[in-house]
Amino acid sequence: MEQQTNMTEAERLKLISDMIARAKNSFHESGLGPILWGAVISVCSIVTFCEIHFRFQLPFDIWILTLLAIIPQVILVSREKKMRKARSRDELFMDAIWTIFGVSIFLLIFIHYHTFQITVPAVKALRETQPDARSFSDMSTSYFLLLYGIPTLVTGIARSFRPMLIGGVACWVLAILSVYTPLKVDMLLSAAAAILAWLSPGIILRVKYLKNRAAHV
Repeated sequence: MEQQTNMTEAERLKLISDMIARAKNSFHESGLGPILWGAVISVCSIVTFCEIHFRFQLPFDIWILTLLAIIPQVILVSREKKMRKARSRDELFMDAIWTIFGVSIFLLIFIHYHTFQITVPAVKALRETQPDARSFSDMSTSYFLLLYGIPTLVTGIARSFRPMLIGGVACWVLAILSVYTPLKVDMLLSAAAAILAWLSPGIILRVKYLKNRAAHV
């Protein structure tokens, strides 16, 4: 009877181990999300730098691409949810982190434009007497870079993924550096942050994902 009980406990432990393994294997991190946003943010930043440096203006705001990118992002999230047979508490936590990040970016953009529109006359008057004075608009890149680093670092730590951990730290270092640089240079720092925090780690994840999928075919 005791042997039967021990066997039952062993079987239970094996069953639990199998369930945990399946839950881990069911998580499909294709890397497409980080690649998407890393590419979009870096392109928008570089184009803005070129507009400032070469003194030209596109017939549309290049940052509209960040709004259009939401469409493929929703599609990618829906597909990944269908591929996941089980969702752990950690995965729900990570989803919540990035959802909060997205809302925070939206609110920061809203505050940025709202504040800048109100203070434009005051900024113009200030710059007539103090040409080197910086407005909230000039400093906004620092706040964005600060915010970029938060979910990136959390993801890097939670997943033990060094490339994203390094990218998150880079965002904060670049945020400090952007305090002392003009807006034109800030755009290059923003592009560098997007490449280090999302684009490069996303490519690494994508390569691993494709290798794992090929191995299981």
